[in-house]
Amino acid sequence: MDDLSFALEAGEIFALLGPNGAGKTTTLRMLAGLIEPTSGFIRVGGQVLSRHAAPRLRGRIGLLTETPGLWERLTVRQNLLVYARLYRLSDAAAAVDEALEAFGLRDRGRDAAVELSKGLKQRVALARTLLHRPDIVLLDEPTAGLDPESARDVRELVRRLRSERRTIVISSHNLDEVERIADRVGVMRARFLALDTPAALHARLFGARVRVSLRQPAAAFADVLARAGFADIQAQDRMLSIAVDDEEGATPTIVRRLVESGAEIVSVIREQARLEDVYLRLMERRP
Repeated sequence: MDDLSFALEAGEIFALLGPNGAGKTTTLRMLAGLIEPTSGFIRVGGQVLSRHAAPRLRGRIGLLTETPGLWERLTVRQNLLVYARLYRLSDAAAAVDEALEAFGLRDRGRDAAVELSKGLKQRVALARTLLHRPDIVLLDEPTAGLDPESARDVRELVRRLRSERRTIVISSHNLDEVERIADRVGVMRARFLALDTPAALHARLFGARVRVSLRQPAAAFADVLARAGFADIQAQDRMLSIAVDDEEGATPTIVRRLVESGAEIVSVIREQARLEDVYLRLMERRP
């Protein structure tokens, strides 16, 4: 990896995107204090995450690895108790009881980990990650291989963590999922190709566009907007897509010209490319 530099805020969901081998998992491991950067530094609440400080600062960090990594012969409760004691929680048994309740695992506490489905194993791993109430939560592919219901539960958990003002960093290949929950994304391939909000990346790569839904066929009104000075107009069925330099300034003009020409407007919205389109456009560029 080369010159990764970024800052994270409390209550932010930040997603790391990139192909296999881009350095996403390595970045998470550095943020967790498991490996040291070859140069530069990581600060947690103003304190440098050095080898000396790492054992103390790790108590503020929770890491979910790509695979659950449970001890399969131990029960769910025993798995959590081991980590509660490693974190030196004052009342390990109570902390585990609370985690089992919070993650809907109270009835599975005596089950051996080997008996659990993949979704349940992931739920136990998430409970373990949050057992010590970390301020910073690092999630490596948290929904990989999960069924839609389990994946939805994970997304709701991540949103809840944000509402609790925790900082969440997610590494994921699931662009649709990231688009739903991430405040900012960093697209990387050994280094950051781009780092911003999904909306800002879209505007930078594709420009701003306004989409107008009509009751009539849209093609009849494309010339109206062309005469008003708009150069890039796409008409499809009952939808107009118009490139604009200034969305706030251009939208009233678009609406006025269309209404004056007899158009019946159903809706006017900002058009956004999907995060997948943004990602693929960035991947087309050389690093």
